[in-house]
Amino acid sequence: MTVAESEAHRLDKADPGHRHLFHVPPADGGRYPEAAYLAGNSLGLQPRATRAELLADLDAWGRLGVEGHLEGQRPWLPYHELLTGPVARLVGARPTEAVVMNSLTVDLHLLMVSFYRPAGRRTRIVIEDAAFPSDSYAVRSQARFHGLDPDATVLRLRPRPGEDALRTADVTDLLAAEGDTIALVLLGGVNYLTGELLDIPAITAAGRAAGAVVGWDLAHAAGNVPLALHDWGVDFAAWCSYKYLNSGPGALAGVFVHERHLGRADLPRFEGWWSTDAATRFEMTPTSRPPATVEAWQVSNPPILAMGPVRTSLELFDSIGMPALRERSLRLTGYLERLLDEVTADRPLTVVTPRDPARRGCQLSVRIGAGSAGELTKRLRHEHGVVADAREPDVVRFAPVPLYSTYHDCWRVADALAATVAEVTP
Repeated sequence: MTVAESEAHRLDKADPGHRHLFHVPPADGGRYPEAAYLAGNSLGLQPRATRAELLADLDAWGRLGVEGHLEGQRPWLPYHELLTGPVARLVGARPTEAVVMNSLTVDLHLLMVSFYRPAGRRTRIVIEDAAFPSDSYAVRSQARFHGLDPDATVLRLRPRPGEDALRTADVTDLLAAEGDTIALVLLGGVNYLTGELLDIPAITAAGRAAGAVVGWDLAHAAGNVPLALHDWGVDFAAWCSYKYLNSGPGALAGVFVHERHLGRADLPRFEGWWSTDAATRFEMTPTSRPPATVEAWQVSNPPILAMGPVRTSLELFDSIGMPALRERSLRLTGYLERLLDEVTADRPLTVVTPRDPARRGCQLSVRIGAGSAGELTKRLRHEHGVVADAREPDVVRFAPVPLYSTYHDCWRVADALAATVAEVTP
């Protein structure tokens, strides 16, 4: 490569990020002590504060027993409320519109109970063809639950021939032409495979104008790109918190429901212990009295020891702020793109993520022309200490996360690819 390693070190001194707040795994190969970890789009690194904060919650259990529900530094009964403000600010919601609960696909199903209401001609669900498989399974099962044929009900949007990413017009034109048949639009805010950031406000407006409900899976968007769900008029959204939100494997998810839907008695909803008004919960009546907030969609009491790491991480985002993280993300991802341009120029490698920074988060996906994506990521890890993420058969994903990734990490990615993938002989 023509870009010197010293240039990466210079940039890191000028733009250091927050790596010191995280545990970085040791390298499993190569000549550097720490891994160049670019797999935060699959599982984020552990914040250093998480262990002590989690142990404090464990200690409260040991010290207080059942009285911990109402006593201690962080009583359990209202514990989820500690997360409400930070998560609402993260996704651009009002505090009544956002809550942390359950896991992502469970939340999507709970939301579709309310918002997928097929009737007459309006039965179809729009998703992207490259949706994460769990979303595909979820919407197909919802169609079957309503007695519909999933093959006819689920409409999968594909990019134009020869292209890797959807265009906004591909979605909005479809909604304008066939909107009277569409009950639900459910797309990924940032596509898991290509890293494309869809135009959430434009697509939301087009879907609602067509009479459809518009929901978003923000698993790869929350903590990655700035969001303004309330102002954009999104009907509902859900996101996990183990990727960019660094809350641990399988961590709890978040939910957004726009305030225009709150308190509506006509919306069906599954209910449980935590769906009723907290002020009357212990009256133990047989009939729920749901509050006029998103908390009406809660079912079970929150698992406190699982909520702790989410709270710790959200506090980091609250203190640093998404605007600052997005600015660093643009710089860091742009630097990696420049390095990859040089490496891919004479190798069977193609970056499939949109080049326009406004159309992507921090992930750059590379399609390999030969061999297995999984085998390539193994070589990168064991020979060079570079941790990336494979999506078989031929896509390797690199995510320079602005919280903890460095310019030197990016340089190591390009250097490792150059060493591992042979040049094409003219």
